[in-house]
Amino acid sequence: MPEITVVCATGPRQVVELLHTAAADTTALDVLQALMQPLGLDATALQAVVNDGRIGVWGKPIPADRVLVEGDRLEVYRPLTVDPKVARRARFVRQGAKTAGLFAKKRPGAKAGY
Repeated sequence: MPEITVVCATGPRQVVELLHTAAADTTALDVLQALMQPLGLDATALQAVVNDGRIGVWGKPIPADRVLVEGDRLEVYRPLTVDPKVARRARFVRQGAKTAGLFAKKRPGAKAGY
């Protein structure tokens, strides 16, 4: 019986991590259906997760009918609410050019970018 870690991002900076012992030929969908309550998913949310392909194993997207094996980490992803590129640009504007990334002064008296 394989032991599988199931991780679900329920909100910003909120992660639910569960350990689940499954039968030998258990698929990702079977595990998610068994853990709907502890993960905070209802039937419509589970269907949306499966249809949108927001599940993966160790960061790689998988189909819902993939058979899980010992040591797999099944992850349920939230949809992105903001494009990461747009968020990075907004952070850069907010922080200013002199205090962010390559342009920040790392040591007192140092030139920016070194």
